[in-house]
Amino acid sequence: MNIDGQAFRTIWLNEDGCTVEIIDQTRLPHLFEVVPLSGLEEAAHAIRAMLVRGAPLIGATAAYGMALAMREDASDAGIENAYQVLNATRPTAINLRWALDDMRGRLCGHPQDMRVEIAYARAAEVCDEDVAINSAIGDHGLELIRAAHENVSAGEPVNILTHCNAGWLATVDWGTALAPIYKAHDLGIPVHVWADETRPRNQGAALTAWELGKHGVSHAVITDNAGGHLMQHGLVDMCITGTDRTAASGDVANKIGTYLKALAARDNNIPFYVGLPSPTIDWTVSDGVREIPIEERDQNEVTHISGKASDGQIVSVQLTPDGSSAGNFAFDVTPARLVTGLITERGVCPASREGLAGLFPEWA
Repeated sequence: MNIDGQAFRTIWLNEDGCTVEIIDQTRLPHLFEVVPLSGLEEAAHAIRAMLVRGAPLIGATAAYGMALAMREDASDAGIENAYQVLNATRPTAINLRWALDDMRGRLCGHPQDMRVEIAYARAAEVCDEDVAINSAIGDHGLELIRAAHENVSAGEPVNILTHCNAGWLATVDWGTALAPIYKAHDLGIPVHVWADETRPRNQGAALTAWELGKHGVSHAVITDNAGGHLMQHGLVDMCITGTDRTAASGDVANKIGTYLKALAARDNNIPFYVGLPSPTIDWTVSDGVREIPIEERDQNEVTHISGKASDGQIVSVQLTPDGSSAGNFAFDVTPARLVTGLITERGVCPASREGLAGLFPEWA
């Protein structure tokens, strides 16, 4: 994607061929900063502290984390240590484990002196594959937006509500939920995005709005609780969100609050789609509500908020009374029955085991 006319991915290799560079997403939207990663612990910190976030980007960063780790210790013990350190960073996003399993499997079968080269090459492939997957999701989702545009009044945009950030900042490029929107916009199909602020970390207000603005897509940030009102008044034509882990049954785990949007969409007969790259499917899980682990993060993300002060400084302020504790559940699970369709790189399918198996028979 483009930032002020310059093409960027969210993760790339420095010209030295060793150092990995990322965009520090904790500094957006007010500061654009690139952070170098030179070792295993720096990669793990980037994932854990959410300098990078979004299931596909977490997986890509983990792959490069394994490559960085091989420069430090390419032994069998080094592979296992890197796997365990990185796997412990975020529990919900299945792409993390997928990437680590892939990297470990490829490295263990080769001599130690070949592992650095193999790891870097495979990490680059993981990134390129993610870009291709997301672009294909955009192509398939584009047809849904095109069809919706045929049903809106002449001159009116297709109003799309999204939750959290599932754009290019959550992936290596293109994004999942936002890829169809970018494709439609680039083709001249008028679209308008309602971006939920997505408390407590405000990824919608800080990240989705930032990247949509940089790409020139019409959008407005709304409070998390405004979606139902907009749907009741005919101001939403469809919802598209991302997912961090999808059960084989079609249940989807996404940022906390997604379930409530799906309920409101069902009550108002509004289609609710999920952008789904296949590495986020967990074929071992049948009941997402009961089996997908839900990350609980630091309560300070709820009790405090950061922003830009009038003097331009980035500050953090406390929202809650002294002594009040907070619960910070990072994800919820939307049951498959509330999902109109899953937009994958192979097409759109029903949110069901049969639907997923029809597109991915080799894994079902």
